[in-house]
Amino acid sequence: MDQPMSSHERVLKTINHQEPDRVPLDLGSSIVTGIMAGALARLRKHLGLVDHHVEVFDVFQMLGRVTPDLVAQFECDMLPIEPEAIFFDHLPNRDYKPWTLFDGTKVQMPGNFEVEVSPKGDWLMHEDSDPAKPVIARMPKDGFYFDKLSITAWDLDFTPPSIESLRNSDWRLTDETLSHLQTQAQTLRRDTDKALVLTNWGGVTGPPSVGSLPEWLVLLASEPNYVGELMAHGAEVAADNLKLYWQALGENIDIIFIDGFDYGTQQREMFSPATFVRFYEPCYKIQCDWIHQNTPWKIGKHCCGSIPDLIEPMIRAGIDLLNPVQTSAAGMDPQWLKDTFGDRITFWGGGVDTQRVLPFGTPEEVYEHVAEHIRIFAPGGGFVWAPIHNIQNTVPPENIVAALQAVRDHGNYPMEN
Repeated sequence: MDQPMSSHERVLKTINHQEPDRVPLDLGSSIVTGIMAGALARLRKHLGLVDHHVEVFDVFQMLGRVTPDLVAQFECDMLPIEPEAIFFDHLPNRDYKPWTLFDGTKVQMPGNFEVEVSPKGDWLMHEDSDPAKPVIARMPKDGFYFDKLSITAWDLDFTPPSIESLRNSDWRLTDETLSHLQTQAQTLRRDTDKALVLTNWGGVTGPPSVGSLPEWLVLLASEPNYVGELMAHGAEVAADNLKLYWQALGENIDIIFIDGFDYGTQQREMFSPATFVRFYEPCYKIQCDWIHQNTPWKIGKHCCGSIPDLIEPMIRAGIDLLNPVQTSAAGMDPQWLKDTFGDRITFWGGGVDTQRVLPFGTPEEVYEHVAEHIRIFAPGGGFVWAPIHNIQNTVPPENIVAALQAVRDHGNYPMEN
């Protein structure tokens, strides 16, 4: 009888569009394939696992850490290599302390986490957790995650920084960050057989942007010369940082998220495909070419929403894996995606609809939905099962178990007709 593949072998084989022994499974290897803390706490209780307070490692999205006991139980194939602080630099994931969420769930929060409670009962997060500094994020009363206020701000008089001033900014990875990542990667490569994923969420690689999302979209349409110069500068910065990543991590990681910027809404792309081809594709291609020519890494790109006309230029640029494969968005039919792109890009996601089916379906409906998506995406490899973005806070644990059971029952190769 053949020995089962290691997780590492299984993931790399499917990325190379070959059929492994079973569909690789990812739950928690990144901040877009995870599970919110409240849902994770209830899942652990449902499974009868050791009762402990879930660690929140991404305060912005309130994601809980998927611990080794769950990784083993669900046979997860991928693990994260992540920076010490995610989204909020003043909240490194250490010195955890008890905290109670709005719904009563007891969790562990990073030691620097503090909020002001507004008269309405909202949680207000101040810069550096200092009440004298501006509010940078808000969680509405009885909410589940924070709104980062800088993302949606729109100043009609916004003036972008000059390219020269950006050239004088230090966007290089720090020795402290690289050392932290290096230690994780070396330890996990030595102690596990998992495929290792570098969480790398914009700013150091990927195409750059300035201002809030509305301000940036206006610049894309109104200042093409500026945007072109900015993209060229961003590609230079990214190349320097990719070299630093390679020196620190080498072959101790398998997949790098090039960035996590979203270009789609529920109905369409945020800007025209021609804009993507003109500005984004060349910037991605410079970085992807460097990675493919100098490392064995595979390149993941996170991009939510309806993006059917952006996938082809992403492939041309050198993207190897697309996440989260939002099949609930317009133009993202699973069978069409597989037939059109399935032999040229790996779908890392698309495993279960987290907008409608997983939170609101019955366990039986969830099971059949997952089985159908495996039937579509899995043949020929090129598929890593993961939820379509993170599992949200109110999802019943029975539905999560049903989804993962369907992967176990229907994810074995060769696929049944």
